[in-house]
Amino acid sequence: MNDPVDVLIVGAGASGAAMAWSLADTKMRIVCLEQGGWTDPAKYPTTGRDWEARIHGDFSASPNIRARPEDYPISEDGSPIKVVNFNGVGGSTILYAAHFPRLQPSDFRVRSLDGVADDWPIDYATLAPFFAENDRMMGVSGLVGDPLSPPTTPTMPPLPLGRSGTRIGTAMNKLGWHWWPSDTTVATTDYEGRARCINLGLCVSGCAQGAKSSTDISYWPVARRAGVEVRTHCRVSRIETNEHGMASGVVYFDADGVEQFQAAEVVVLACNGVGTPRLLLNSTSGRFPNGLANASDQVGRNLMFHPCANVYGYVDEPMDANRAPPLCLWSKEFYETDPARGFLRGYMMQFIRGTGPVSEAVQMEAKGLLPWGAGHHAAFRQRNGHRIGLNALCEDLPEAHNRVTLDPTLTDSHGIPAPKIDYTISENSQRMLDHSVARARDILTTAGATDICVNSPFVYGGWHLLGTARMGNDPERSVVNQWGRAHDVKNLFIVDGSIFVTAGGVNPTSTIQALALYIADQMKQRLATLFD
Repeated sequence: MNDPVDVLIVGAGASGAAMAWSLADTKMRIVCLEQGGWTDPAKYPTTGRDWEARIHGDFSASPNIRARPEDYPISEDGSPIKVVNFNGVGGSTILYAAHFPRLQPSDFRVRSLDGVADDWPIDYATLAPFFAENDRMMGVSGLVGDPLSPPTTPTMPPLPLGRSGTRIGTAMNKLGWHWWPSDTTVATTDYEGRARCINLGLCVSGCAQGAKSSTDISYWPVARRAGVEVRTHCRVSRIETNEHGMASGVVYFDADGVEQFQAAEVVVLACNGVGTPRLLLNSTSGRFPNGLANASDQVGRNLMFHPCANVYGYVDEPMDANRAPPLCLWSKEFYETDPARGFLRGYMMQFIRGTGPVSEAVQMEAKGLLPWGAGHHAAFRQRNGHRIGLNALCEDLPEAHNRVTLDPTLTDSHGIPAPKIDYTISENSQRMLDHSVARARDILTTAGATDICVNSPFVYGGWHLLGTARMGNDPERSVVNQWGRAHDVKNLFIVDGSIFVTAGGVNPTSTIQALALYIADQMKQRLATLFD
């Protein structure tokens, strides 16, 4: 029997780490349970010659492909977009591309501006100080003054544009379209013990150098020095409640597979937009027959992915390929609603560099660009290292039928039901995807690219798992209130991407962490009346 703790956090990724760090100054006893472990930087793929093979194996972003003991399977035949994540201390920040935009002010007011979805119960201004605090903790590189983004004060200069960024920027100037150097969490100068990036390898397979900020090397060392305990290889199966309908703690399997119970005064979920509804739906009882905190029937609903159009081509000169951070600049030219385009809301374009030679060869062959026979090597040499391209992240609007439920037969290695994904791309999102592909062709053609290839939607593009336990003022239409506390369970809080009301059209990590810091701050301000 474990001694009770004051705060129990489930999940040690982006939001769990930020929450733990912020609450640590209360001197409460805080424990975080993480089903994965610490990742040894010396074992990241980029430390070996087989790095390209490993990102399709034990370091794949897909848990169904990676299939480590700490992963859980995902039933996703009902979705054209597949879930990708990473289980371990640091969560998906271990493998993310370090792109760090914020939600725009308009993203919090979609109902007011466009008559669809819902407004958030908070606004951008509420989160602004927490965005800034998170930027300092994570260490953000960028350039002040983007006319189409909210004001920021990056802690380091932006990444160099490189050959590919310069070529794309020139093309965007010819078209008269907005572009700006990306905000990233890749260090461009020495920062808080992290050395500047030396382009050791692709960010999306883990940064062995430590130049890319992931929460295992940013938030967690500080939180642990302040007294927060992290228990690894602990898989939570359900949340228990007492006779008053309050969360009493969680049941979990420890590293030896032994079932344990951890009592807590406060339970915080930070398990992402798939893991959190999975845990809530599995926590049934007589009082909560449809899952915990689910009186509204909103747990698991309104899953939003950011459907992604991946478009690339090849130019005559060598580009940066895999010898630099993958993302160099963004464009918000088509981010806000323009009725003339035939859809509501919009998308961000993030411009990407190339890939490694093995991936290039495989993708060239799949697109019919790599013939077998006498011309094979010449065709490969002509294109390898010459790629430029972009991803268009399209805003998903919340739809109740896009959801996470529990699979009736598939389970993880501890017998816990696997999450089941049912998701379709809406007509609005499809029109947005089509528009983004057309504009991507315009940009790449202007940049002199040929052999343009399109992946739309990008199948393994379920990086952003949002909306499945959304916040709101109305308990009948939301799961948590405006400061992250469950409507139905007064000592249960959610801080991950599941609480998003709308998805916006940008990478969500910065906003997820700002929300976690905001919720932690609200908890600290209300400690005397936290459960009222």
